[in-house]
Amino acid sequence: MQEKKLIYDGTFDGFLSAVFYVFEHKIKLASIENEFVAQNGLFSEDIIIITEEDKANRLWTGLKSKVSSQGSYQIYYAFLSEQLGVENILLDYIRYAFSSTLKVDKNYAHPSVLKIAQIAKMVGREKHRMEAFVRFRLTKDDVYFANIEPDFNVLPLISKHFKRRYADQKWMIYDISRHYGLYYDLNKVEIINMEFPKHFDFTKTDENLFKEQEFEFQKLWQDYFKSTNIESRKNMKLHIRHVPKRYWKYLSEKQPD
Repeated sequence: MQEKKLIYDGTFDGFLSAVFYVFEHKIKLASIENEFVAQNGLFSEDIIIITEEDKANRLWTGLKSKVSSQGSYQIYYAFLSEQLGVENILLDYIRYAFSSTLKVDKNYAHPSVLKIAQIAKMVGREKHRMEAFVRFRLTKDDVYFANIEPDFNVLPLISKHFKRRYADQKWMIYDISRHYGLYYDLNKVEIINMEFPKHFDFTKTDENLFKEQEFEFQKLWQDYFKSTNIESRKNMKLHIRHVPKRYWKYLSEKQPD
């Protein structure tokens, strides 16, 4: 039997539309791939999936009746991991969920359920780190700007946190790796795309873009960080465990004087 490869547009609704297609056409041997990473297969039939919101919603509603609220979060978090092949682990998970009369998300004896829970945990950890490590800088347009470079696509997960915490100021968080960001205009959060100069250095605070008071604030923050850092009690291993080095280049307190 020839495998059918379903190619979707990279969105969660697109993925759910692909899964709906599998059930609708009773496809036994199927794989799902993001169009941005899909490769031509010698022994598979490629099918381009059109994202259909109504079908995606129908599948998602049905799926949520088969798992707990935590299980539905785990499915979404795992999807946002963007790990190679995660769509097929999710497809196996979803097939298992619809074949069972009981909620399946706690059945870690099933390999796909266990794997999705493990991936979701990693994404959740990255989400919390981004909420803690984002450092805003005030631009000359009076917008607080921050750039991040997370391992996983966590922007959709941190939107509510920052909207609630910084409700009285305009802000933008830009994902360097995925080339899109979130912009809050005091009313709503929108997804935005921006073009930066080819050799733009996100680790630097350019005086042409940022307000003068931003440099003063960064200096105060660095001084505070130094004053609270007791050299004799320094535990670098513990510090790196809580603040991995890959985040340091975007933390103002870690920048050289």
